[in-house]
Amino acid sequence: MSITVDTSGANQSDHIDAGQIVLAARHIAKSYGSIHALKGVNFDVHRGQVTTLFGENGAGKSTLMKILSGIVHPSSGEILLDGMPVRFNSSSEARDRGISIIHQELSLAPNLSVRDNIFMGREIMKRGMVDFAEEERQAKALMEELEQDIDPLTLVENLRLGQQQIVEIARALSVNSRILIMDEPTSALSATEVEVLFKVIRDLTSRGVSIVYISHHLEEALQITDHAVVFRDGEMAASGPRREIDLEWIVRNMVGDKFDLGSPPQGHPITDVAIAVENLTVQDPNGGGYHVVDHLSLSVRSGEIVCIYGLMGAGRTELLETIAGRLKAIDGRILLKGQDISRLTIAQRIDAGLCLVPEDRQRDGLVQSMTVGENLSLASIKAFTDRIFTSRPREQEVIKRAIAQVHIKTEGGSAAITSLSGGNQQKVVIGKMLATNPKVLLLDEPSRGIDVGAKGEVFRLLAEGARQGLAVVYSTSEVGECFSVAHRIIVLRRGRIAAEFDSSTTKEKIMAASGEAMVA
Repeated sequence: MSITVDTSGANQSDHIDAGQIVLAARHIAKSYGSIHALKGVNFDVHRGQVTTLFGENGAGKSTLMKILSGIVHPSSGEILLDGMPVRFNSSSEARDRGISIIHQELSLAPNLSVRDNIFMGREIMKRGMVDFAEEERQAKALMEELEQDIDPLTLVENLRLGQQQIVEIARALSVNSRILIMDEPTSALSATEVEVLFKVIRDLTSRGVSIVYISHHLEEALQITDHAVVFRDGEMAASGPRREIDLEWIVRNMVGDKFDLGSPPQGHPITDVAIAVENLTVQDPNGGGYHVVDHLSLSVRSGEIVCIYGLMGAGRTELLETIAGRLKAIDGRILLKGQDISRLTIAQRIDAGLCLVPEDRQRDGLVQSMTVGENLSLASIKAFTDRIFTSRPREQEVIKRAIAQVHIKTEGGSAAITSLSGGNQQKVVIGKMLATNPKVLLLDEPSRGIDVGAKGEVFRLLAEGARQGLAVVYSTSEVGECFSVAHRIIVLRRGRIAAEFDSSTTKEKIMAASGEAMVA
């Protein structure tokens, strides 16, 4: 595989001096009020190598990357490019010097096409006009190199989240990058797409491009890294070459103890059926003409945790969104505690005790202009509103309880939601839904963008909810998460249930049922 990226700026000679420091951060500090995001960090980027950055949410990883790419200015310290001090006043200035970033949160324009998103702000001009034909040709070539059958003229809003992630990656690859920062690039990708991306990364590094790679998928990241750095509380906790590190080393330096996602909660009653779908059928919302959920029947009991696993396109998201009321079924029924809720609105289903934590927290889970507290209390506003008046004391109690319950790292309820790390924003979405006191909690990829420590916290929350009688259904594309707290594992394939397992099964059986081959 060979991605068509001009790396002429990366090599000043025919020989690639692999390992040479091309970008260095020296004594970088960054504060937001009383929060010290970075505390005098030193960080090196080596030519032709993958430097992987590990750390919990709020450890300072993304803040440092935003500084290196010109998005944020440091409070103190300096950046050296090829040994010379530089200061970037914008991301475009950094990009002009060969530094590009793929953000964890997608920065695409949903109302524009794939082609227009890739070349937005740097259009290809010909005789004073945008050369749309050439842009389309290059966009198509990028999609082919990334092994994606995506039409460059498709609107981004019509793509699945994983496909949108591919477009974000293609946009960064289309720039003349000598240093490419990837912040959670695989968070919405299938195993096959991850494998393709890793081929791309190795092709780039072989030609001298430097990669900075941030990921919460620890085992996955170990496959690609040359050098690992662990951040903890705004400081570098440890670093080392690939040959000297393993999964336990990463986790120990991140969270201080051995990582455990937990196990299925025991010793509590699993009682009556809380949620049931009967013969549920859902048409492809993107107009594909096929059934993304195909005559599917499933029931979950109070006190039970069910994991839904499947490849991208298996119907996981569509199933959960239909149960929650975001998509309409063309056939079948949805029963909540025996009551048919198929015709209820989303708000009515929340009132009845059913809620969904969506996959895309930025688009569907949060209001960016609101504070942390306002987001947390939004779904349960009826609990502290009397006609047109809101009880601030009761609202503040809801907010404080939610912050404590899901362990949100924030200055308080008045903090801007945009001031939180990605993982803490995800916790806000979960906390908002738990504040409604649901009977059934649906979670679509609840660990997306959440670090190793926060994953354990989230799954322990789900276990505690089940012990208190909550019915929990969560979907995941990470087969390892099937073995955390789930009593049952449902494998979807092409909109149907392909297999059902308990937690004693194996990864190989789950992946075989889904149609996925084990990746070496």
